[in-house]
Amino acid sequence: MDAAAAAAAAASPTSKRIALVTGGNKGIGLETCRQLASRGVRVVLTARNEARGLEAVERVRCARGDAEVYFHQLDVTDPCSAARLADFVRDQFGRLDILINNAGISGVHRDPVLSAAVKDKVDGMDVNQRVEWMKENSKETYEEAVQCMKTNYYGAKLVTEALLPLLQLSSSGRIVNVSSGFGLLRNFNSEDLRKEFEDIDNLTESRLEELMDKFLEDFKANLVEAHGWPTGGSSAYKVVKAALNAYTRILAKKYPTLRINCLTPGYVKTDMSMHMGVLTLEEGARNPVKVALLPDDGPTGAYFDLNGEASFV
Repeated sequence: MDAAAAAAAAASPTSKRIALVTGGNKGIGLETCRQLASRGVRVVLTARNEARGLEAVERVRCARGDAEVYFHQLDVTDPCSAARLADFVRDQFGRLDILINNAGISGVHRDPVLSAAVKDKVDGMDVNQRVEWMKENSKETYEEAVQCMKTNYYGAKLVTEALLPLLQLSSSGRIVNVSSGFGLLRNFNSEDLRKEFEDIDNLTESRLEELMDKFLEDFKANLVEAHGWPTGGSSAYKVVKAALNAYTRILAKKYPTLRINCLTPGYVKTDMSMHMGVLTLEEGARNPVKVALLPDDGPTGAYFDLNGEASFV
């Protein structure tokens, strides 16, 4: 697409909306792509593994023959990969209407063999029992914590910054950050930390990243509990999702013409949860899709749970 055509596409109010989903080759990401395509949205499905990404695109197209879905490789931790993706979207469409930052990792080590061993017991467990089983069968390491930060926070930030110029060309730009109930500030044991993450009037991106660095220092020194960080398993994941929520609010203030929100998809049966969740993939993708398609006068800088707009605390 040449520059004139790209400008025309960006200016056209009647052209289909264009959405990009990170981590779209499986789980909630793939189902989000499918649901958006079924609503007539053009979808750019991204994945780190090209073969798996192309296979996922074919699955969406086979499920719905008129689906407009495209693939582009993306490693959210690689600036060059994000830049290539931005070039592709610019050349192909001239703008971007919806960015869904879905790619993420658990930040803990889990033995996949255990999932198969407990499969026949899952139906007899309630939600709390499932969460407890996950905690007991997960191991947190410093290396996993670092990678969790790199992928779930810095990866989302990297992709967002690469695509922001294209989102600003849209007449109804949206950024949707897939977060978690684990990111709620009630999970923090320090009142001072809760206040700092909550104080969006004064919190900056640089301070937010200083706080994450401090968490990693404390994790390495075995001071997570002593200094009031989240405990009870998945500490890094809880901190990084709280940081993603705060980043969402900072961005929403910085770019008031865009709708920038975050959400929890709920406790979904995915590889990340070792299929211990209580929601199906179809149910888990409904909230990301709903928030992505909010009306132009909808909220921004908000967090959504399965019942609608909710507290960050």
